[in-house]
Amino acid sequence: MHIEAQERDDVLLRRSAKGDEEAFTELYRRHQAPLYRFALRMSGNVWAAEEIVQDAFMTLIREPKKFDPERGALRSFLYGITRNRVLKHLERTPRESLHEQIDEDGIGQRGMASESLTPAEWAEVGERREQVRAAVLKLPVEFREAVVLCGLEELSYEEAARLLDCPVGTIRSRLHRGRALLLAKLEMLRDAPKRAGASR
Repeated sequence: MHIEAQERDDVLLRRSAKGDEEAFTELYRRHQAPLYRFALRMSGNVWAAEEIVQDAFMTLIREPKKFDPERGALRSFLYGITRNRVLKHLERTPRESLHEQIDEDGIGQRGMASESLTPAEWAEVGERREQVRAAVLKLPVEFREAVVLCGLEELSYEEAARLLDCPVGTIRSRLHRGRALLLAKLEMLRDAPKRAGASR
């Protein structure tokens, strides 16, 4: 069966529920990457993010009738499942282990390369990225969600509010507070070497 580029998700899901592998593959292709980035940025763990996203799609395969197109888009439904799995993962995981050397797309530091930077410049860029990732992972979960969805995934306030099932004003407030906390954490990290140097 041929799949049109604009074929609706709910149509593809119905076809998938009837055993159409091509329809399911198309749904996976459309939604896997943003779900994975969200899970990775929330958990800081490549393995956990992969497991969480796989679990979300397995839930969709096993229980396609749980999705109700009247209540919203399939994307929101999948984000909801992914978010629940992330929160469960975070409950089980000690805060100290929420830290891995990954970039925003889930690529390890060793996988990055650039011809235009010197090794020293590249090390500095890598260190700054790592500081931002670590600071995001240290945010309280509700602020981290807002920063990841609106700041990193570039969703609108309305989209994030639908995904998190809360008012737009709450998203704005959490994002504002999350950014303020993030800037404070990064400022402290930036000032730490100066303070260390001054104390010598």
